[in-house]
Amino acid sequence: MDTTLHNSKNEVDMAYISTSRFPPAETVQALVDEAYNLYRTNDDGANAAHYPALADVPRHLFGLCVAEVSGRLFTAGDADYPFSMMSVAKPFTFALVCASIGVAAARSKLGLNATGLPFNSIMAVELHPQRLTNPMVNSGALATVSLAPGDTAAAKWAFIRDGLSRFAGRPLSINEEMFASASVSNFRNRAIARLLYDYKRLYFDPEATTDVYTRQSCLNVTARDLAVMGATLANGGVNPLTGEQVIGVVNCERVLAVMATAGMYESSGDWLFDVGLPAKSGVGGGLITVAPGKGGFGAFSPPLDAAGNSVRGQLAARFLSNRLAMNLFASLPAPRRAAARADG
Repeated sequence: MDTTLHNSKNEVDMAYISTSRFPPAETVQALVDEAYNLYRTNDDGANAAHYPALADVPRHLFGLCVAEVSGRLFTAGDADYPFSMMSVAKPFTFALVCASIGVAAARSKLGLNATGLPFNSIMAVELHPQRLTNPMVNSGALATVSLAPGDTAAAKWAFIRDGLSRFAGRPLSINEEMFASASVSNFRNRAIARLLYDYKRLYFDPEATTDVYTRQSCLNVTARDLAVMGATLANGGVNPLTGEQVIGVVNCERVLAVMATAGMYESSGDWLFDVGLPAKSGVGGGLITVAPGKGGFGAFSPPLDAAGNSVRGQLAARFLSNRLAMNLFASLPAPRRAAARADG
């Protein structure tokens, strides 16, 4: 009998999915508290300076949250402090666009492979013969925003804001101070948008697209929100708090694959080697990881490493991936009792 991942309707065959669960609640909370206490005094990294307002966010802030697919939440530190999600919005906008135009169309128009270059690289576009990158870097994310449904920028923005809010399970609003700061200093993103438009790899007006892209980046979230958004991807597209099917099961697979490939920019390979989970970071200090079938992890800590990823967030994610057995590549040997009986 031929058993494949997808049936004839291109849906997941649930009989072949393993969805182990987290330990008891008191154990999870104790580990989240331990991660917070281990790394809260780490002072490595520096706030992003891409936009002036990013540099002003207090660097001592540090919040963690784990959200189970059951809806249980475990927090520590500044888990409810609002901050601009920046690039953490990218996988969720990609998910919404995939649901709107189809995975195949999104793939052909955006690309999927990691660039090996910084997230705001213009050279990444120039080096690809088809001028494609992927939805987790700025060029691919701008193209993703341009594919959102709607004939006007207002319609595209409404679609994206509503969709991201449904992932979070609550209405999200713009950080107006951050948006004003980003709007007067996002020269590089405007240049990328115009370049893509010239190559016919941006599918809407470049100035309007950049504005919508900047707006989504400046939506305020918390580490708690990010954990819920991640748990929605871990739960076959169903928000564990609201019960809403935000996107389909197959779209979740595709989004997580792209996150694993390029969600941590040029350090994505090192990240998978160390942590073993799809992830996405943002220069606002946010970090999200997803353990399919188990839940999501959200972190907030403004100081970043050279690649633009939260230093404390990465340390906590690595600790919890190991201690909560979330690593997708981890396994134990299968019991040999059945084989022994057959030999004897």
